[in-house]
Amino acid sequence: MVQETQLSASNLIWPIFVIEGTGRTETISTMPGVERMSIDLAVTAAERAVELGIGAVAIFPVTPVAKKTERGDEALVAENLICSATRAIRQKCQDRLGIVCDVALDPYTTHGHDGIMIDNTIVNDLTVEVLCKQAVLQAQAGASVIAPSDMMDGRVGAIRTALDQAGFEHVILMSYAAKYASAFYGPFRDAVGSAKNLGGASKKTYQMDPANTDEAIREVALDIQEGADIVMVKPGMPYLDIVRRLHDSFSIPIAVYQVSGEYAMLRFASQASALNEEACVMESMLAFRRAGADAILTYFAPRVAEWLEKG
Repeated sequence: MVQETQLSASNLIWPIFVIEGTGRTETISTMPGVERMSIDLAVTAAERAVELGIGAVAIFPVTPVAKKTERGDEALVAENLICSATRAIRQKCQDRLGIVCDVALDPYTTHGHDGIMIDNTIVNDLTVEVLCKQAVLQAQAGASVIAPSDMMDGRVGAIRTALDQAGFEHVILMSYAAKYASAFYGPFRDAVGSAKNLGGASKKTYQMDPANTDEAIREVALDIQEGADIVMVKPGMPYLDIVRRLHDSFSIPIAVYQVSGEYAMLRFASQASALNEEACVMESMLAFRRAGADAILTYFAPRVAEWLEKG
């Protein structure tokens, strides 16, 4: 009755990785307990999310190497993995589940970067043009939330305009507004197959410096001005101060991403009996909520929902 911070399954967004084929799963060695899954199994996972009361699933495609190109052309194929998975989940779950679609080019490019690269430089405006087309395709497939994770300048306003002009005014725009150039993304890049493409290259020219806090305020203010409905902080636990600053500065829903590195640390530590997994995961969820997050993207989503149901 007197607990200041509350957590429910509806606060959770479950990120899932989709692959080609039928009835297929692939283990991810750096993320024990998380599997890549074919679209039919992703639909089953989405049905489970509905049963557990989870707010949404976030879809990330694992594009085959043969379909990756310098400019990420597969992102604009209407039958690509993310669009096909979205259509299948929407048909099965109808409006009972939110579907978040990632907008960026790194799953589709041979170099592993989030944008189009010319002469070893990410070209902002040309990338934004492609992102707008990608967002509209995903909305046509049934996405309820478009989530640009690329960190190109001006992309939120451009995508909002493109969605509105295509008749998707109702589609929510969740901006990765404060996305830091973090070392905690490693397992995710393994999961989507972009780690080898990226190699030792850095994304520091378009993602945020982990040393900066005021920059997050400026980035979020710009995204809100451009039409973002939700803003996101990524990673999560190491950046709770950013979540709190945004909560105190803006009246807008805030999402936080408990990224793959955070998940891996908790899983490996619990497997080594160094900590109690349920207790630590649930504490981390409360920490996100306490800092001011309304939505939490976490690979623990189904387990957290089950723990909440268990009471």
